[in-house]
Amino acid sequence: MHDLVIRGGTVVDGTGAPPYTADVAVTDGRITEVARQNGADRPGRARRTVEADGLLLTPGFVDLHTHYDGQATWDPLLGPSCWHGVTTVVMGNCGVGFAPARPDRREWLIGLMEGVEDIPGTALSEGIAWEWESFPEFLDALERHPHVLDIGTQVPHGALRAYVMGERGARNEPASPDDVARMKQLVKEGIEAGALGFSTSRTLAHKAIDGEPVPGTFAAEDELFGIGEALRELGRGVYEIAPAGAAGEDVNAPMKEVAWMSRLAEAIDRPVTFALLQIDSVPDLWRELLRESAKVPRLHPQVACRPFGMLIGLEALHAFADHPSYQEISTLPRHERVHHMRDPQVKHRILNEVPQEEDMLAALCRGFTDRLYPLNPENPDYEPHPNTSVKAQAERQGREPLDLLYDLMMEDDGQAIFLLPILNYANGDLDPQREMLLHPQAVLGLGDGGAHCGFICDASMPTTMLSHWARDRSRGARLPLEHVVKLMSRDTARLYGLHDRGTISPGMKADLNLIDFERVGNYRPRMVHDLPAGGRRLIQRADGYVATFVGGIQTFSHGEHTGVLPGRLIRGGA
Repeated sequence: MHDLVIRGGTVVDGTGAPPYTADVAVTDGRITEVARQNGADRPGRARRTVEADGLLLTPGFVDLHTHYDGQATWDPLLGPSCWHGVTTVVMGNCGVGFAPARPDRREWLIGLMEGVEDIPGTALSEGIAWEWESFPEFLDALERHPHVLDIGTQVPHGALRAYVMGERGARNEPASPDDVARMKQLVKEGIEAGALGFSTSRTLAHKAIDGEPVPGTFAAEDELFGIGEALRELGRGVYEIAPAGAAGEDVNAPMKEVAWMSRLAEAIDRPVTFALLQIDSVPDLWRELLRESAKVPRLHPQVACRPFGMLIGLEALHAFADHPSYQEISTLPRHERVHHMRDPQVKHRILNEVPQEEDMLAALCRGFTDRLYPLNPENPDYEPHPNTSVKAQAERQGREPLDLLYDLMMEDDGQAIFLLPILNYANGDLDPQREMLLHPQAVLGLGDGGAHCGFICDASMPTTMLSHWARDRSRGARLPLEHVVKLMSRDTARLYGLHDRGTISPGMKADLNLIDFERVGNYRPRMVHDLPAGGRRLIQRADGYVATFVGGIQTFSHGEHTGVLPGRLIRGGA
């Protein structure tokens, strides 16, 4: 007898094959039968049967770029990812993490994560119970914590460098041959214990809370290649990189980065994956980087499906945050702030005063109202037309953009949210992202689940892939549903050697989603204060996920947790 049979679902199996109707049987956490309904045989009796007529049945999604390194030690759900059909996450990206960690470096590692990934340091300090020093001990600690989904992690360069080199490593001094040998040894140890790879950051946009670049930012090739030798010798692991120039800080850097990453991929014969974004100042450079990547089979650009930017709102970043009259009321609860801000005299003061100490991000909001787009409460549009920007609306109404922005921010009792694209939107549309998503070596990533708590919430990208790219897009060609699902399941799983998941076929792990395709969509992000020590974060829920299964066990029903925690730590890919 089977444990579970899902009958009559429209199967999008993760291989890229067209959808078909089938019954899927699960036993002992594995898919045991996939019986197309035009065939003679159907699965027999089951302890539980789910009727799925009219619903999509997909593999669980594998998100390979998250930053739940701290959150995983206290939060069994790992939201927002858990609400978007994700059943496996990979963390330890961008060279930041919490192992290996000497006791006297713990607070420094928290400051590094806070600076790079905008995760409140107070929440990390309060939430993490340090049960480890070495990386293998960190894996053991993660394994002791139950989770709703599977987690895997990588050895981060920043923590590794500080552990081996102390202050020299933390301050980006050159590594000696002995330093490199020791780092290689520890990476090897970590991968043998179950790490999925190694990660590093070279972008100047990544800085610790004290303003110091991430350790490894300026690492020489002997260090980068020397550490990579650990992966080559083991024949396992992925080398993940946030490259120089990724955020547009040096437009000449990306081509140089692709050159050495190409040599690295060939030298270690392991997958190398790097962040690829469209930069406004060189809006067509991404295409050249894709062409160069195609020459090296082991080199995989990691791309996003929507703009990368900031979310603007009364409880997040906004244009008036540094105005004295606003600062007088900034600590009040949101509804009280809204009450004060609706007073015409308060509005007049805020709009007409000059900040005493200008905040860079608030100034950015004020200066780019032509790229500031209101997000709908339901199924927000991540490919907004330029004529919907705050500035364009203000021009049509004969108003000043900041005057209109002020009023728009008060809508929905101050819960209005605006998208300010910084990268991936130079053309005012997502045609470049479509081309990236169709590149045979590109992988979907950069959702940053768990990170950038105060100004992005891109862990919801799987839902955008389904709703926008496969169903709703009107400003250009869509993507086939079967390609969208393959990008989020088989392709991401295979990059990290997770060959036991990502497709609906016999023998595979029964990580599955039942989806109402007509309803699936995001809700607007909102700010909550549910991290340890009352830390704030943006979260985003979704609609249309009827059921999610991890190892054949239903973890979510219509977006609500069922109470079970079947997730496990993944120890190593092939």
